[in-house]
Amino acid sequence: MTLEVKQVGEFAWEIPRTGGMRVPGRVYLSRAQMDVMRKDPALQQVANVAHLPGIVGHSLAMPDIHWGYGFPIGGVAAFDAAEGSVSPGGVGFDINCGVRVITTRLSRADVTDRIKDVVKSFYNTIPTGVGKGSGTGKIGTKELWRVLERGAAWAVEKGFMAGEDDTELCEDNGALEGADPAALSPRALERGTTQVGSLGSGNHFLEVQVVDELLDQKAAAAFGLFQGQVVIMIHSGSRGLGHQVCDETVSRLARRMSAYGPDYAKVPDRQLACAPIASDEGNRYLRAMQAAANFAWANRQVMTGLAVDALARALGIGRDRIGARLLYDVCHNIAKYETHEIEGEQRLVLVHRKGATRAFGPGDERVPSRYRDVGQPVLIPGDMGRQSFVLAGNAAAMTETFGSSCHGAGRLLSRSASRKATRGRKLFDEMEKAGVTVMSRGMKTLAEEVPEAYKDVADITDVIEGAGISRRVARLKPIGVIKG
Repeated sequence: MTLEVKQVGEFAWEIPRTGGMRVPGRVYLSRAQMDVMRKDPALQQVANVAHLPGIVGHSLAMPDIHWGYGFPIGGVAAFDAAEGSVSPGGVGFDINCGVRVITTRLSRADVTDRIKDVVKSFYNTIPTGVGKGSGTGKIGTKELWRVLERGAAWAVEKGFMAGEDDTELCEDNGALEGADPAALSPRALERGTTQVGSLGSGNHFLEVQVVDELLDQKAAAAFGLFQGQVVIMIHSGSRGLGHQVCDETVSRLARRMSAYGPDYAKVPDRQLACAPIASDEGNRYLRAMQAAANFAWANRQVMTGLAVDALARALGIGRDRIGARLLYDVCHNIAKYETHEIEGEQRLVLVHRKGATRAFGPGDERVPSRYRDVGQPVLIPGDMGRQSFVLAGNAAAMTETFGSSCHGAGRLLSRSASRKATRGRKLFDEMEKAGVTVMSRGMKTLAEEVPEAYKDVADITDVIEGAGISRRVARLKPIGVIKG
């Protein structure tokens, strides 16, 4: 069935309330993108999310929307903190999958002749692939509890850092309050002991990038970006620990939906299994999810320290010469308590962002002071062959999208379709000819992650900028990549 979709702005489309929808849906796309999306099942997922108890405003989707488990990837929804629901499908299996950018004082000329050495050094230093090792070595359960409680600060205290102020430059200072390691199962904890400081597989990566173009001089200066600058982008999450939390919670909730009353029993998709925020089960998930989010921050923080050291070794220079500094760290898969203006009233809500990035605007006190005049940095990775972008949040995001923006390019081909399309091709050679040195643990991942498997992230950022949600600050071009 094709949903009714009405254009309500140049880049905004509304799915009117029908049946059990409690709020309308809203999707940010160009007309050409909507022509492609009209029969996509991800639009139905936007409508399905609008049925969830306690949802307020709109069920939203960003321009990188594609089908996901329960919520679409690119989905955003806010729920009344007292009367609303929490859904693990609105966070995803890789809790706090996120991105950070580390800036340096280096220019492209400093690394061009040594890029293969640099990529090899990263690859030999940072564990990659499914379940592959830990950058810290295996840690005990007591130490893991400290990771789950303290997040990025734990790693900084262990010496893994770009600079002393790294935690100040993470969303929520790199740790969510309320995290409770006791809410995790023994299996989830076991998986966490061997994966702190590891990249993982799939679309996770570490890239060496060059600032190719500055698009907003004022914001670029505030962010410490300059033309030709070498930066490092890291994309990873909570690894097997976060996956275990989501998998176990969905399994429990799917069997209990009707126990929470008729509003829950009528949710149209079992993948949207949810519970009242105030219920024991809802509270337990939030405590476990917050702990998994802190694990992800610690994970990226450990890799940050490892990456800076690996770069120094490859170039034969000291850390002081590199001048590494964390630009920012953003979450993609998270549920967080935030205060937003809704129908003229400030309300505390639980914002679910699944494949979406927080994008708070200028003047917001939740943005680090050094960035407050220009808005929060919004880090948008593309594919490994074309480009990524640094954006800044606009004021409109605070009234239109609960302070949310897109998170990446969005898949165009399924993983199996991508493998089929690339069969027989010399992918490493292709990337080298395109000016990108790649090391990957296997050809399967590379085949799934080729540039043509993704939409062009420039088209995604065109829409989010055109809609006034966030604006482009700098374009980054990849020159070296490691993947699982």
